[in-house]
Amino acid sequence: MSFRKITEEDSNYNHLERMSISELLNNINSEDKTVPFAIEKAIPQIEKLVEQVVAKLKHGGRLFYIGAGTSGRLGIVDASECPPTFGVSHDLVIGLIAGG
Repeated sequence: MSFRKITEEDSNYNHLERMSISELLNNINSEDKTVPFAIEKAIPQIEKLVEQVVAKLKHGGRLFYIGAGTSGRLGIVDASECPPTFGVSHDLVIGLIAGG
């Protein structure tokens, strides 16, 4: 998978302080609309990943969420919700956060 440098692209988020509330909300909404199309393109890759994770979990493997900042916090939250939601053991899905 190749990645583009997003920091060098034009962005709807330059000069946020100059935008009206309406402009901000419309920009957020426009960005949100791109998500389903991006997911649709990635479904074959996501499917392969899920199949591999399921196979590993069935053979004693564990799933780790690893992140920093907000992504780390979300991983911790998601991992902590797996035991009560799905009835799995607390050591099956592990959340790790950088620096903490």
